[in-house]
Amino acid sequence: MADIAPFHVMALLARARALEATGRSIVHMEIGEPDFPTAAPIVAAGRRALAEGRTRYTAAAGLPELRQAIGDHYRERYGVELPARRILITPGASGALQLATAILINPGDRVLLADPGYPCNRHFVRLVEGEAIGVPVGPETGYQLTVELVERHWDERTTAVLLASPANPTGTAITPDGLAAIVATVEARGGRVIMDEIYHGLIYGAPIQTALAYSEQVLVVNSFSKYYGMTGWRLGWLVAPEDCVGDAEKLAQNLFLAASTPAQYAALAAFAPEAQAVFEERRREFQARRDFLLPALRELGFRIPVTPDGAFYLYADCGRFTDDSYGFALQLLEETGVAITPGIDFGHHLPHRHVRFAYTSAIPQLAEGVERLRRAL
Repeated sequence: MADIAPFHVMALLARARALEATGRSIVHMEIGEPDFPTAAPIVAAGRRALAEGRTRYTAAAGLPELRQAIGDHYRERYGVELPARRILITPGASGALQLATAILINPGDRVLLADPGYPCNRHFVRLVEGEAIGVPVGPETGYQLTVELVERHWDERTTAVLLASPANPTGTAITPDGLAAIVATVEARGGRVIMDEIYHGLIYGAPIQTALAYSEQVLVVNSFSKYYGMTGWRLGWLVAPEDCVGDAEKLAQNLFLAASTPAQYAALAAFAPEAQAVFEERRREFQARRDFLLPALRELGFRIPVTPDGAFYLYADCGRFTDDSYGFALQLLEETGVAITPGIDFGHHLPHRHVRFAYTSAIPQLAEGVERLRRAL
């Protein structure tokens, strides 16, 4: 437990809420949660499920109809044929990551991850007594692992590589060729790739492909939270290789029994054309926010050398202003009412000189936040 760190941003969020309770105006750029409500077709489907009494357990792997809908999605969007039996519905992407790490990792096994990266990934590895090896990455590789980095850090204890594309906190994606090369390299060494694709869909021009296009041995994690806007419904999925499906289902039975039944019925509507139209409109809005906030922050003196390919984050070098990202974030919150996330939440590679901005608020709020920062800095 001592190795599993809390989210430092939660202390900032609690302080922000306390300031709001006193009447202070807070511009939220700290939370990795879309500000849009769940799309109306999904809400309507959830209500129907409740009204029809669909509140009993499903099978541990999830509703067959939803698993099939996800399989159809991979065929239509990526050209990948994926049998529904390899898809397990989980309580959020976190449930899927828990299954993937527990299946693959024995005590002492090492898993390579990009640093900076989403903190829960390394904590899931630690929870099953593995060792998360944070590989320092920077703008020269788009804050992503490369074949060269994987080869350099791989050793006899390495079991897996955990990738995220687009990534939190940087928003950068791995190119299709780069992803294919990493998958081939890892599998040639007898390892596995765990692929976090929860920000797929929120892409702003860069080509992207699922890791399933390159191998049937990868474990792919995805979620209904980000692109589909169902954060509080707590629903995700794991695509498991054939030889892992039985273990994944067995673990699901024991760890959480099944994902929320009403949420699964609601998620069926996420693949309907009317819902897809909503998601695409919101994706365009996120791109507009990125295109507003990125040059504005650069003008203020934050160094953001790589334009994010997706998600809704900007990972900014704040070294011009501070070498204490947490203290800096707290000072900005108290003095300006702008809430951001300190880099110390995302790993050990230069965390004290980086902060993350989430463009999960509308452009008028982002503009207000930029103006407050301009006055303060």
